[in-house]
Amino acid sequence: MPESANVAAQTPRGSAPPQTALPMPPIASSNDKDAGSSLSQRIIASPLGWTMLDGRRARTADYHGKVLVLDIWATYCPPCREQTPHLIALQRRYGAQGLQIVGLNAGGEDDRPKVAGFVEEFGIQYPLGYPDDAMAQLLFSDNDAIPQTYVFDRTGRLAKRFIGYDRTMPAELEQVIEDALAARAEPESE
Repeated sequence: MPESANVAAQTPRGSAPPQTALPMPPIASSNDKDAGSSLSQRIIASPLGWTMLDGRRARTADYHGKVLVLDIWATYCPPCREQTPHLIALQRRYGAQGLQIVGLNAGGEDDRPKVAGFVEEFGIQYPLGYPDDAMAQLLFSDNDAIPQTYVFDRTGRLAKRFIGYDRTMPAELEQVIEDALAARAEPESE
């Protein structure tokens, strides 16, 4: 039997993905509303979180009623460095209206000693922390590029996820934040 026929005979066929022993990450793009909704639900429902630089524990549910921006970054990432001044300005401009930016360093153990210098260099005033390993796996489940910026509205719903950074992103991010701040949180059902 020719080798190509042997390979064809071993190729799985069917309409469903093959069974695997490992969970498959969701396939999504930054503009896929259903995937974003699913990811949002998993993040909000999750007990996963992060450790702040001062050692306190936090998770997205702690920010219910605020517009939360989770920024995933590293000190060695040029686009992260370019984005940071914009995040600082947004926190100053909209913090009193209910915006909370939280920066999560995903640079790993080698990057952690550099965080204090990064904070000093940029004058960062918003809280910073390190995501738990399981939280990082969830945030990067379908794309491991940095920076990644998640905007959650006051109810905890994912309003927008940005992957990467370019010159158009700051204006779009600000518009998403303004829209989320303008919307009122839905009252919780009793």
